Amino acid sequence: MATMLQGPLRPLRLLRVLQGLPGPAADVPFRAASHGTGLLYPEHIPTSPLQKALLAAGSAGMALYNPYRHDMVAVLGETTGRRALKVLRDQMKRDPEGAQILQERPRISLSTLDLGKLQSLPEGSLGREYLRFLDVNRVSPDTRAPTRFVDDEELAYVNQRYREVHDMLHTLLGMPTNILGEIVVKWFEAVQTGLPMCILGALFGPVRLRARHLPALVSELIPWAVQSGRRAPCVLNLYYERRWAQPLTALREELGITSPPGHTKGPA
Repeated sequence: MATMLQGPLRPLRLLRVLQGLPGPAADVPFRAASHGTGLLYPEHIPTSPLQKALLAAGSAGMALYNPYRHDMVAVLGETTGRRALKVLRDQMKRDPEGAQILQERPRISLSTLDLGKLQSLPEGSLGREYLRFLDVNRVSPDTRAPTRFVDDEELAYVNQRYREVHDMLHTLLGMPTNILGEIVVKWFEAVQTGLPMCILGALFGPVRLRARHLPALVSELIPWAVQSGRRAPCVLNLYYERRWAQPLTALREELGITSPPGHTKGPA
């Protein structure tokens, strides 16, 4: 893989093959790679500042052209988010629960989730509602792309953790996976994380939305998402895996997240 990155144009070619790369081994703790390999973690692809700039430009163009190219959205996030990831990492280090997450490096995937245990939890619990979200929306935590272009092992984990709790945020906010729901979650994430990719998604996402949904989005849903994002503590400081049995209503109350305006059902 390292040979693919030689020369200033190689990153653009790399964009075309990323989709064929294997996904992350999410049942393996996110740790540093072996010394002498030149890699900071197992999926790491070292890149120069110029290569990162080319990757960012290429992935931004493709992501704006086709927002469903999640691989391009992922590359854009990794090549533009270093400063925001440092802020998030520092927030986690200052919080007891967040610091424990950084130390233990939990992963969220079908191989690490005990689906039977989640199914046996009481109605209304975080774990049961998260499982319901996955089932109703036909999504899987295994679809999250592995972090590859962040040149810091700890920041790479923070980025990966953000990706793997994305569906948890849908559950917390009561948002479906239609276009409208994704835009609302992106506004919440933009306020919470400051990641450029989230900000771009929040700003340009409405371009894909049907016109009839825009009034409710602008007047109600965006203000609610922004207010919720500002009021809530850093959502990366929540050790979700140890909160499965907590009632979702209690967790929302703890975070200061109120019920969303009811405009997100159905196709958008």
